Amino acid sequence: MKNFKWFFYVLLGTALFSCGGTTDRGELVGVPGRRMWFHPQPFGTIYVPTGSMHIGETEQDVPMAMIGPNKQISVPAFFMDETEITNNEYRQFVAAVLDSMVREILGEQNPDIFWFTDEESGEHSLNYDAKIKEEFTKDNDQLKELYYNQAETYYRQKQIDVRKLIYKYEDIDLKSASKLHRQNGYKENREKYKRIRQLHIYPDTLVFMRDYTYSFNEPIATVYFWHPKYDDYPVVGVNWHQAKAFCHWRTALLNSFYADMDEYTVTSFRLPTEYEWEYAARGGRDLNKYPWGGPYIKNAKGCSLANYKPMRGDFAQDGGLYPVRVGSYFPNDFGLYDMAGNVAEWTISAYETSANLFTSDLSSDYQYDAKDEDPETLKRKTIRGGSWKDIGYFIQNAARTYEYQDSSNSYTGFRCVMSYIGRSARDSK
Repeated sequence: MKNFKWFFYVLLGTALFSCGGTTDRGELVGVPGRRMWFHPQPFGTIYVPTGSMHIGETEQDVPMAMIGPNKQISVPAFFMDETEITNNEYRQFVAAVLDSMVREILGEQNPDIFWFTDEESGEHSLNYDAKIKEEFTKDNDQLKELYYNQAETYYRQKQIDVRKLIYKYEDIDLKSASKLHRQNGYKENREKYKRIRQLHIYPDTLVFMRDYTYSFNEPIATVYFWHPKYDDYPVVGVNWHQAKAFCHWRTALLNSFYADMDEYTVTSFRLPTEYEWEYAARGGRDLNKYPWGGPYIKNAKGCSLANYKPMRGDFAQDGGLYPVRVGSYFPNDFGLYDMAGNVAEWTISAYETSANLFTSDLSSDYQYDAKDEDPETLKRKTIRGGSWKDIGYFIQNAARTYEYQDSSNSYTGFRCVMSYIGRSARDSK
């Protein structure tokens, strides 16, 4: 034990002197050698600066509903996707999950090629640099299990069984850790707060048919997610859990790149809180009814400013019958597109009718991670923005409604945000 302490002090002294010697003259100067760093803006995002706003209904609330009472709050800066996540962007996620599953299978047969194995623990990670050659995949019985069997095959087409596309990841219950770890004297094992997630990630492509009874939507249902014509359309048929999984994968993708470049990693991509979403939708204006600032849904020429349902039975009046290509309408003052209409958007927030009343006025939020056995009312998650099938009320900045976290439909998508590290992106230092 004494030898270990001696070694530790020698190592510490060597590190201190090698990082600047005695140039600190005995003063408190901090650890030397720290590189200056500014938060890089992720591709396809818009910077939303720190600010305050009045949340809630701009005009009279629905009588006695109390779902949008007015209150002033402050919101820290963040980056937000310029548009909703598109079909093609989500397909990148699907393709990455499939690639990982293939490498996992091939690693069982060729661990030296497709796996990096820790000799002490025996755990392994995947080698994404290894090329998947035909010699590894040809007549591979294990890989054949990823495809539909002969009985389920249509027209002899060889297709991946999307039910087997499962994404596994870990996250940490920081909220519980912040409370319980301190109460128990900081003696608990951190493993207690680690959660293992595992879920199917392929979107439900039949939602257009399921959402409407006595309605012929088979044509769009059969091509919407995979056809190149719909590459730049918002992804739908994705539930709240799948949207969160996408955010986790996107974070890992970006931070692995920064790690390879020997750069500092960044905060995680995630779903926005409903108050971040409303703040971003208002575009820096306060008490505005719609993202574009005005009190009307049409401009002076009578053209619709969003994709919604203008009249009963007239979905096409605004220029879109179903969802339309992202960015088809003008952005708000922050530069964000489709904050009203097109598809409604998942937030990370749990839905509670009186949330505006009891949430903090600093970075407001209300979350609850519902379990499978919880009542249905605890599985409600707030969605914002309204959609192509909604009337004008739901595309207001303050309009709040919900969907269940394990459900998917043809009118709800999502976009990601990333908390900004620092005071402001406009700081010079």
